Amino acid sequence: MNLTYHPGTVVVLVGVSGAGKSTFAARRWPAIWRLSLDDYRQMATDSMADQSATPVAAEIQNLLLDARLARNLTTVIDSTALLPHVRAGLLARARYWQRPAAAVLFNLPLDLCRRQNSSRERVVPDHVLREQHRHLPTAEQLLAEGFAHVDRIAAASPAYLEPAHIR
Repeated sequence: MNLTYHPGTVVVLVGVSGAGKSTFAARRWPAIWRLSLDDYRQMATDSMADQSATPVAAEIQNLLLDARLARNLTTVIDSTALLPHVRAGLLARARYWQRPAAAVLFNLPLDLCRRQNSSRERVVPDHVLREQHRHLPTAEQLLAEGFAHVDRIAAASPAYLEPAHIR
């Protein structure tokens, strides 16, 4: 699959931990396009699971996002992006730089995310997965928030399947 976006697009991956977002991104886009809060938490604390480093990781992500958008470079935000205020901040940066924003929504069943999560190096607790799944937006919500379009992954093997494109 080849997801193609206009140069300078902010591509925001939205989904529960274990949904396959990072695997999907790694198979589709160059590593230098991908900004990952997990990576920045690990750089700051030696642990990608250390949530206390999230504010620092978010600052790093925002600095790099601004640097890339200023240069009209496509950028993939690899985090859960489940909270509306997080997405609003990313959309505000895209608007500031006059760049388009797209979302890739990983709308997978909770049981599948649990299975995929259990095989990860860093397993997220089940109560956290349930809470994340409760916050999963719809494609229509993402469009209403300001994303130019939403690509939806809604199948068992998101890293391999063609998304349904929603305008």
